[in-house]
Amino acid sequence: MGRWEPNGRERLVLAALDLFAEQGYDSTTVAQIAERAGLTKTTFFRHFPDKREVLFVGQPVHSRLLVDAIADAPADATPMEAVAAALDAVTASFVPEQRAFGPRLLKVVAANRELRERSAFKRYGLAEAVAQALRLRGVEERTATVAAELGMLAFHDAFARWTEPPHERTFTELAREELERLWSAAAGLGEPRVTAAEPG
Repeated sequence: MGRWEPNGRERLVLAALDLFAEQGYDSTTVAQIAERAGLTKTTFFRHFPDKREVLFVGQPVHSRLLVDAIADAPADATPMEAVAAALDAVTASFVPEQRAFGPRLLKVVAANRELRERSAFKRYGLAEAVAQALRLRGVEERTATVAAELGMLAFHDAFARWTEPPHERTFTELAREELERLWSAAAGLGEPRVTAAEPG
């Protein structure tokens, strides 16, 4: 494989990340992003409707990967096995360059309320897509919702871990591990409550 060369869309994403980190999200304009990327405002708007969406460009692709993987899971797969297959598919689509700029992305999003809200909306949208795909397999509605929420939480937490050097774990391995941890934690919710002994 040759050296990775970012296309116009990726150049805009990297330029936006740099500018948001340097001068803040609110102070950055579309014109500045386009200029930093060596492109025009017209080109920017061919790729994105506004500057907020420049950081969330992958959602439609991620949604399709998740839904298709669930649909293709074996007929006897449990809901969590189907979700695990979906996580395998979506995490495999991430490239090393996304890992490299991940910390900047998370920092920029965390620093701005509008971006945090958009990130939460994206996560909700992906979870709903997963839940709907599970329902189409005949999974009961509430079970589908819980499985989907656990899957997207695993995805989110694994991405944060994947972008933290130094380690050699893949995004897919980390997502699987996070899903297992969350599944175990959810199963533990049904265990009998331990109460303090009455003083004797």
